[in-house]
Amino acid sequence: MLNRKIAVPFFIVFWLIGACQSSEGMLPQNTPLFGRTPSYPTATEFNSSPASSLFSPTQVQLTSSLLSKQESKQPSAPTKTRALINSPTPAHLLTPQPTPIPTLDPENWMEWPVVPLLSERVKEIYQAGIALGNQPNAFSKVGDCGSTPSWFLGDFDRGPRFYNLGDYSYLQTVINYYQGSFGRTSLAALAGYNTSSVLTPLWSNKEFCANDESPLACEYRLHSPIIALITLGANDVYHIESFEPQLRKIVEYSIQQGVIPVLATKPDNVEQDHRINQITAHLAAEYQIPLWNYWKAVQPLPNHGLQEDGVHITFAGNDFSNPLNLQAGWPVRNLTALQVLYALYTYLNNTP
Repeated sequence: MLNRKIAVPFFIVFWLIGACQSSEGMLPQNTPLFGRTPSYPTATEFNSSPASSLFSPTQVQLTSSLLSKQESKQPSAPTKTRALINSPTPAHLLTPQPTPIPTLDPENWMEWPVVPLLSERVKEIYQAGIALGNQPNAFSKVGDCGSTPSWFLGDFDRGPRFYNLGDYSYLQTVINYYQGSFGRTSLAALAGYNTSSVLTPLWSNKEFCANDESPLACEYRLHSPIIALITLGANDVYHIESFEPQLRKIVEYSIQQGVIPVLATKPDNVEQDHRINQITAHLAAEYQIPLWNYWKAVQPLPNHGLQEDGVHITFAGNDFSNPLNLQAGWPVRNLTALQVLYALYTYLNNTP
């Protein structure tokens, strides 16, 4: 019989991994739009006010040409030295000092826009990242199974056969610019991950990472991103007391490494009081970093974009030309993520 002290942690790990699996056996994104049958909402679930009105195409004009795109790379043997997450004096060009944004009250995070307002601090982090050698056209995903390419953004590296932008054709600019990051398997995104996991060397992939290197530090070292889409919190709900200090460490380490941390609200409220999202908004305000308010994006959707279990989000293909698809949680997640990347792209490339 297993020792109880050993059995309990293993049970928790398997439970967290299982929580990433849909009770409805949804299809991942690695099949083309044409020739499959997505699980669309029924006619009775369709909201007469299309959710797509929340995500109407922006009219931002590009004023600078695309920077030359560096060749994307999958994980490979360590080739570049970066500070490890547990280093007492990590290399950095910026001190991650919290400075509240006076115009946005984190207590009212539910009213914050889906696509974030961007501060001068974002440009400072960007410039520091370029000086450190980060790729201006690369982003990383930090999260659980919902941040793996089978579900999140992977279709946009597979070609137009796997997506249809519809009225959002302007987003092709960022699909081209960040090519290679959408389908990349991040070393900081895995089923069951929470804020503590990505900071703990025990959970890193030893095929690519040093023994004392955390998943987050390993991903940043190997991919050298300028942006990180951080979608954590779903697996932190039963240890909320550690969520704030651990997410703060992730934010500060990202800034020290010249990586713009984009925090995201989660769509559910398993903890019953929205504490995870409120903490996330408070940290975004303190550090003047972007908050992708995905929670707000799904509020007009049937059942707020959630399946009957109240945790997993509803599925449809990435065909943004079909109004029914934009009544499901997954295509709205991918669409708004592209819009966040577009906002960052236009803002940063307009930097003098």
